[in-house]
Amino acid sequence: MVIQKEKKSCGQVVEEWKEFVWNPRTHQFMGRTGTSWAFILLFYLVFYGFLTAMFTLTMWVMLQTVSDHTPKYQDRLATPGLMIRPKTENLDVIVNISDTESWDQHVQKLNKFLEPYNDSIQAQKNDVCRPGRYYEQPDNGVLNYPKRSCQFNRTQLGNCSGIGDPTHYGYSTGQPCVFIKMNRVINFYAGANQSMNVTCAGKRNEDAENLGHFVMFPANGNIDLMYFPYYGKKFHVNYTQPLVAVKFLNVTPNVEVNVECRINAANIATDDERDKFAGRVAFKLRINKT
Repeated sequence: MVIQKEKKSCGQVVEEWKEFVWNPRTHQFMGRTGTSWAFILLFYLVFYGFLTAMFTLTMWVMLQTVSDHTPKYQDRLATPGLMIRPKTENLDVIVNISDTESWDQHVQKLNKFLEPYNDSIQAQKNDVCRPGRYYEQPDNGVLNYPKRSCQFNRTQLGNCSGIGDPTHYGYSTGQPCVFIKMNRVINFYAGANQSMNVTCAGKRNEDAENLGHFVMFPANGNIDLMYFPYYGKKFHVNYTQPLVAVKFLNVTPNVEVNVECRINAANIATDDERDKFAGRVAFKLRINKT
């Protein structure tokens, strides 16, 4: 014989729920007395307090091993890469001589990029250094901050300086300037105390033929040792990266030319096929003429 449960009315369910939330006879709130709730809250307070203290202590110990100025590990940046300016998507420098808008964007980017290199700004913020030697500034037990930087004046870029240049870095005449810069690596002595320079060439034989002649500033694409080592953004507040400007004089028009520039330095490898930007940069150059 099946005994059916007595179906509770809606009022009975509400009363039971009220009694569960607060029972006036036993003085229980949601099935527990005040003492029981106090013990539970005290347990979680101590438990989470302990976790917070342990996490804080762990972070404090870790931060004692980290410098505010120099990264603890930088093994992935053992070899500096190269980059070009103007910076474009996919590293394509395309110039349509008859279309001002096609190259004016490059000119505006270069104006902004080269502004810190103005001779007046360099003279105000940076030192005149002795060429051919590293500009080392050791701490010698006392924090030497901020580090001084060597001047790299905009006038060193010759016909690519853009100073009083009606050709707008050569973009309006189909003889554009492309700037090569080396990425910064903290405490890296580029060149291993030997001279170094940047060279550029077409990637393939047909590229070399279409590339034509070009000139480099400073002469021979030289990068002086005095701009190294770099001590980091917080230490080297006014650090100015050395540049090499390449002015392409007679690129075959209406043809895409693949160009590769490399840094020739004793301690910078440029033949790592796994890293296409290690010590080198490749970009496409196209001069359109109608």
